[in-house]
Amino acid sequence: MKQPIVSIVIPCYNEEEVFSLTYLQLKKVLQSLISERLIDPRSQLLFVDDGSHDHTWDKIVEACRYDVAVSGLKLSRNFGHQKALLSGLEEASKFADCIISVDADLQDDVTIIHDFIAKYLEGYEVVYGVRKKRETDTFLKRTTALGFYQMMKKLGIPIIYNHADYRLMSKRSINEMMRFKETNLFLRGIVPLVGFKTTKVYYDRKERAAGESKYPLAKMLAFALDGITSFSVKPIRLITMFGFIASFISVIAGGYVLLEKMLGHTESGWASMMISLWFIGGLLLLSIGLIGEYIGKIYEEVKRRPRYIIEETMNLKVEERARAISKVHV
Repeated sequence: MKQPIVSIVIPCYNEEEVFSLTYLQLKKVLQSLISERLIDPRSQLLFVDDGSHDHTWDKIVEACRYDVAVSGLKLSRNFGHQKALLSGLEEASKFADCIISVDADLQDDVTIIHDFIAKYLEGYEVVYGVRKKRETDTFLKRTTALGFYQMMKKLGIPIIYNHADYRLMSKRSINEMMRFKETNLFLRGIVPLVGFKTTKVYYDRKERAAGESKYPLAKMLAFALDGITSFSVKPIRLITMFGFIASFISVIAGGYVLLEKMLGHTESGWASMMISLWFIGGLLLLSIGLIGEYIGKIYEEVKRRPRYIIEETMNLKVEERARAISKVHV
């Protein structure tokens, strides 16, 4: 197999503090792969600025001007991690043979990119980076993550356990993935649906190099809900099942009340009545909210709004980059 052109896509949102370190480490990996003749010298780093409010884009522009192997993509506003990642994958697939996605916080071990490339050269089109363990997570995050993966599995959603968005995809697999046109993106669920030959590479996750996490508990829960409602209607069916169970219990309870009345044993049952009302009321509100979540997704899908808008690019034109790189290597 010929040396593939590789693009490493890095979504960034307010990553000013960690950008320089991320750039240096990924550049080192890229140079190592090129020197070992595993990848084409035209390979690049593609940083995607997802509407940052700090100086992240300024740093990307500076790196692009200094290094022809760096490209930048600036979105017009904050569209969210998944859409920012998708924009980078789509742009990179126009000139790269395979694309690696990695977060800017350096928690994912970038040294295993060598293993990604080795697996790609063996013929694998999708290579998942999978965490060996979750010791760096807090107890709450570790517990909720375990519950999330177990729930997704029981709902029949194809998701790779302990895998986030650290992966390699071939140009062909990304082109096929782009045929999925839904607005509500959950790439961890979409990528396994593409198929093709896949494998896993295991690594230990590190502490965040600098800055703060962009996924607090509220965002994590919202992300999990998006993933569940984007890929399964089983929660709706569970509501139907609860409805049947509640109806069955109410028939039994009604029969019991009538029997007690006929026997003259009826007494005021304020506590039991209030508990029943609160329980049924809470169940109804929960059911309506879940159904509303699905209706909201339908509402977003039928409008067919663009998933992201690009405001500015740097070094993305293939011909210009190729000419610049050829001058460097002359």
